[in-house]
Amino acid sequence: MTTETTLTSTKAWAPDLTAVAAADAVPEALILQTSTVSGSIEGDAPLVRVQYIDDATASFTAEGVTIDEADPGLSECLVPTGKVAQIIRLSREQFAQPNASELLSTSVARAVTKAGNTAYIAQAAPTSPAVTPPAGLLNIPGIVNGGSVTGDLDTLVDLLATLATNGSTPSHIVLSPTAWASLRKLKIGADFNSTLLGTGASDAQKFLLDLPVIVSSAAPANTGLVIDKTAVVSAVGAVQVSISEHAYFAADSIAVRCIWRFGANVVKPSRVGKFTVATSGS
Repeated sequence: MTTETTLTSTKAWAPDLTAVAAADAVPEALILQTSTVSGSIEGDAPLVRVQYIDDATASFTAEGVTIDEADPGLSECLVPTGKVAQIIRLSREQFAQPNASELLSTSVARAVTKAGNTAYIAQAAPTSPAVTPPAGLLNIPGIVNGGSVTGDLDTLVDLLATLATNGSTPSHIVLSPTAWASLRKLKIGADFNSTLLGTGASDAQKFLLDLPVIVSSAAPANTGLVIDKTAVVSAVGAVQVSISEHAYFAADSIAVRCIWRFGANVVKPSRVGKFTVATSGS
């Protein structure tokens, strides 16, 4: 009797599909670090519906007096998702080379993380009635615009105060590389070479006003975001990698496909802020 194996069976019996949790496949993704993951869905049409409450006001009540009824707002935040995808075509001989699969996995992870980070931060809002790909945080209506940080950190201090007044508890600051560079150049005074953030013999730690800083090329040049992780809800699926020898069968080539579906929205936009950083000499 012939022994059936995954090499001789049809693809229904030997599917080339690997699904890896996003936290393992793309751990550096900004959406995993700076949002609250609320679910996972498949398809452009379905939405994750995240419920939240707009608290009603509590007040003093005199002894023996009937307490007024409160009317909290029962609300929801809709989280659409989009799919980032990549296909790589390799000859069968190239795919069979030592370390090829490991190097491809690393390359795919980098590509998916880069595309995901850019979309999460800066993706343009879709034109209604479309809901996907979802808008990046910088393009969410209602987030607080703190203005330009120029010469000192006062503008950023004021932005944090505004967000705190709105009930925000910021968890991260995301900066473009140029914004972080400009902040590191800020001096303690006009006649001093010493910098506010400690660059020099001892480089600056990635903290700003007691908040951890993530420097990412996904942020547009000279921009920054103050994020309250609890105010940003997201839907994140598994990273799926498929391998097929049939797509390019006539060319004796292998197709490697990677897809990742995710999306985010802000529950209370007034608890997230954006700002710009003036370049050195501005």
